[in-house]
Amino acid sequence: MVKEIDIHSVQGTMLIPLWGRAYGSESNKDILDDPEAIRIIKECDFDFSTIANTFGEYGCITYITRARKIDDTIKKFIIKHPNATIVNIGSGLDTTFSRIDNGTIHWYNLDLPDAISFRKTLIEDTPRNMSVAKSFFDTSWFDDIKYNPNDGILFISAGVFYYFKEEDLKKIIVAMSKRFPGGELYFDAESKFALNLSNATVKKSGNNGALMYFYINNPKTLEKWSSNIKVLSCSPFFKNIPTNKDWDGSTRIMMRIVNLIKMLKFVHVRFNRK
Repeated sequence: MVKEIDIHSVQGTMLIPLWGRAYGSESNKDILDDPEAIRIIKECDFDFSTIANTFGEYGCITYITRARKIDDTIKKFIIKHPNATIVNIGSGLDTTFSRIDNGTIHWYNLDLPDAISFRKTLIEDTPRNMSVAKSFFDTSWFDDIKYNPNDGILFISAGVFYYFKEEDLKKIIVAMSKRFPGGELYFDAESKFALNLSNATVKKSGNNGALMYFYINNPKTLEKWSSNIKVLSCSPFFKNIPTNKDWDGSTRIMMRIVNLIKMLKFVHVRFNRK
C-alpha cells in the first residue's frame, strides 16, 4: 500500500515530484497541466502533508517548471521527428508521456528495478510507453532501446544527475554518445554554489543518503569529455516562466535569484555523428 511507504525510501522520494506536479499544476495550468499526476495522487492512500510542509510553494513551482521545460523540448523535437524515440532516465513516477504523446513516438522509462516495480503499480506500461528496469550505469540497457536512427532519439533526465558523481556520469554519457550518434540529451543541473546550499540543507535534515555531487558552472566543460558531445544550449531554470501575483513574495524573489546567479539551469547537448 502506498500509505505505508517511508518518505525517505526510494518509493517515497518518487512521490515527491509527483506531488509537486499534481498540486502545482492544479493552480498553475498556464505553466503545466498534468491530469495524470492529479489522478494518481487522488488514488494514493498517502498523507502528503509532510512533503507539502517540506517543499512548499516554491517546491511546487520548481517541479512544474522542470516538467514544462522538458515538455517544451520534447514537443519541439517531435515536430521534426514525429516517430522519435524518447528515453526518460531515472523516470520515477514521471507522467510526461501522457502530456506530449503525438500518437507515434516510442517512449522508454529507465530506472532501477525496485523503482520500476513501484511505478507499474500506479502507471501501466503500454506498447509505446515501456519500462526498462536497469541501472543507468548498466550499459546493457542500450540494447533494450529499439529505435531507427533516422527517426531521432532524445534522452531526458529530470532532477536525477545531481546525485551522481562526475566521473560516473562522464563514463556513461560518453558511452551513449558513441552508441547513439545524432541523439540528443536534455537535463537540469545546479551550479557548485547551489549544490553546496542543497547539501547543507540535506545534512541538517539528517538524510545523508540524498547528498548531491554533480554540478555544472560552465556547460562547455561537457565538450571536453568527448569530441562526440556538442552543447546546443544552456538556459536559466525559470526563464520565460510566468510569475503569479498570488504567489508568496519569497517564491518570486527566489526565482529571480536562481536565474540571476545561474543556480539552476537546463543543458541541451547533441551526440555528434562521425
